Amino acid sequence: MKVLIRQALITDPSSPFHSQRADILIDRGKISDIAASVKADADQVVQAHDLAVSPGWVDIFSHFGDPGSEFAETIETGAAAAAAGGYTQVMVLPNTQPVMHSKSMVEYIRQKQPSAPVDIFPAAAITTNTEGKELAEMYDMDASGALAFTDGLNPLQSAGVMLKALQYVKAIGKTIIQLPDDRSIQPHGLMHEGVLSTQLGLAGKPSIAEELMIMRDIDLLRYTGSRLHITGISTARSLELVKAAKNEGLQITCSVTPYHLYFTDEDLSRYDSNLKVNPPLRTAKDRDALRQGVLDGSIDCIASHHLPRHTDDKVIEFEHAKNGMISLQTSFSAVIKAIPTLTTERIIELFAIAPRNIFGLPPTTIKKGENACLTVFSLNSHWTFSGQVNRSRSGNSPFMNTSFTARPIGIINKGGLFLTP
Repeated sequence: MKVLIRQALITDPSSPFHSQRADILIDRGKISDIAASVKADADQVVQAHDLAVSPGWVDIFSHFGDPGSEFAETIETGAAAAAAGGYTQVMVLPNTQPVMHSKSMVEYIRQKQPSAPVDIFPAAAITTNTEGKELAEMYDMDASGALAFTDGLNPLQSAGVMLKALQYVKAIGKTIIQLPDDRSIQPHGLMHEGVLSTQLGLAGKPSIAEELMIMRDIDLLRYTGSRLHITGISTARSLELVKAAKNEGLQITCSVTPYHLYFTDEDLSRYDSNLKVNPPLRTAKDRDALRQGVLDGSIDCIASHHLPRHTDDKVIEFEHAKNGMISLQTSFSAVIKAIPTLTTERIIELFAIAPRNIFGLPPTTIKKGENACLTVFSLNSHWTFSGQVNRSRSGNSPFMNTSFTARPIGIINKGGLFLTP
């Protein structure tokens, strides 16, 4: 199969064609030609206004629910949503049924991914059943293809277990991913604790529940000399803690969700359960600090935190609704809408380059003879996210029927072209 991309701005600092607009010919999964104008017959031609192309994007925190929650998402529907969102690689969480805490479960995910348009990598459980008590079979899961270790939606509460986990992954060269939430502090909190939570009559979750966890884990990281990634940071103080740890020379990185860059706790005034997430949406001051962290490089990458939920878990009283939203298809567009001043180079660092560097994925570059692992996108293309174009099995998104001005056009991966709907 031959694919010809017409007049795309190449955004890849490692490519000799970086910042140049050119035609790119892909033949049987390899880049066979790049030039100002390529004359060749192609099975498919990709062209659009203000087209750009970069190394394929990577998401590091998605929940596909397979096995056990296929009613909300399957490997197939999750992969379709990822491809439509411009992702070529996705790390999936271990919070399945049964939990991905064994070699056989990691192999189950790895065996299902060849048929998907995206590469799917397991982020395996740190502890048995993600209960936070005993370390799981981390060595065996690493040998079977686990890319990182996390208890996913169930952050490690025990300092002793976290210490052991950090020591263990240091020996095998992997990274621990932690969602910062001390569940002993207001475990029944429904939203950010503040003036608005009081006005709405909803139990609040204070910022300190997140910040104490980060402080603890930084202390453990300092003691072990291991590698830690904090995902879903939501407060200005959390970001300051991570920045200070980086300046100290610790091997720590962090990511932020698109929705923490876009929304604030004030958006919950209508009790929209699609905005019920963990960590919760914070204040405008926190959101603005996160936006600045994305701009100045102190936040390393974007993590979608794609979390599909069945209608019965969302179209319900706010206090009973489950946390999470689908976000793979809207991540890029929401980030650009939230921070329109982002440069193309910074976008690619956030979505493609930094995630690969953090988790040891092989680099990919845009030059002749290389395998084609590409994301094609436009920063000037209007579209609306709706049920008609949604590729997830679930529809729990606050962005439903929202219009955007930037969009992924498609991906080229595994020898195929997958265009967005």
